[in-house]
Amino acid sequence: MNLRIAFFVTVFIALDSLSAEIPAVIPLWNDGAPGSEARKAEPESVEGANVCNIHNPTLTPYLPAAGKATGTAVIICPGGGHSKLCLGHEGYALAEWFQERGIAAFVLKYRLAREKGSTYTIQDHAMADARRALRLIRSRAEEWHVQSDRVGILGFSAGGELAAFAAMKNDPGQKDAPDPIERQSCRPDFQALIYPGTSALFSAKQGMPPLFIAAGYHDRQDISEGMATLYLKYKAAKIPAELHLYANAGHGFGYKHDAKPTAASRWPQRFIEWLTDTRLLQ
Repeated sequence: MNLRIAFFVTVFIALDSLSAEIPAVIPLWNDGAPGSEARKAEPESVEGANVCNIHNPTLTPYLPAAGKATGTAVIICPGGGHSKLCLGHEGYALAEWFQERGIAAFVLKYRLAREKGSTYTIQDHAMADARRALRLIRSRAEEWHVQSDRVGILGFSAGGELAAFAAMKNDPGQKDAPDPIERQSCRPDFQALIYPGTSALFSAKQGMPPLFIAAGYHDRQDISEGMATLYLKYKAAKIPAELHLYANAGHGFGYKHDAKPTAASRWPQRFIEWLTDTRLLQ
C-alpha cells in the first residue's frame, strides 16, 4: 500500500471511529412537536456551543455500557435565558461525566420562549418538551438499562425552571393513549436545580420529588437568597432537600472537564453523593 492510500485509509478509520462516539439525536415527537409541525424541518442555528431556532425538540442520550449501568437516569436541561441553549458547559460535558459513572444522561433541546420572534411559551411548549422527555425515557427504560423509578431531571438557570416546574406539576400518564409514550408518567423521581431562575414561582408540597440545589453566593438575589427560601419551603413540606450555596461562586459555573478545582466546580460529586444517600443511585 503506497503512502497516499495509507493516509486516506487512516483518515477514514479515524472519522468513522469519531462518528461512532457521537450519540444519536432522538426527536421527542416523530411527526413534529405539537405547535411546531409546520417548522420542524427548519435548521437549528448554531454558534459555538450555543443553539437557537429549535422547532424539533430532541434528546441526546449518553448511555453507559450495559455492564456499568446503575439504572439511574437524568435529563439535563441547559440554560440560556430561554433565548438560546448553552450546550457546552451546561449540557454535553456533564452528560459525558455522568455516563462515565454509570448514569444514563439525556441532554434536552427544548423550544425557546424568549428567542426573538418566538411564538412559544415556557408553560405550553418548553414544559411540554420536558414532560415528553420524561415519558420517552420511561417508555424505553428496559432498552436503555434504566429503572423507571429512578428517572430525574436537572436544569441550569432557565433549564432549572423546567426542572422545578416538572416536579411541581406532572401526571401518571394516560393509560389508554394511542401513543404508548403518553401512557408513561412525567413525574421526575428527583430534581436538581443548578442556579435556576424565577424562584419566586417555585412551590413545595408533600409528595413532590426530593430536591438538590447548587448555586452561588454572588448570584442574583432572587437566586442566591431565593434558593435558601426554597429550601425552607421544602423543609416545611417535609420533602428531602439538600442545599449548596458556594461562597465564591456567581452565576453560570456549570460543569467543565478542565475547570480549576474549586468548591463550586465539585458540585457534581456532591450531587452523586446526594443520589447515593437518597437511595436513588446504587
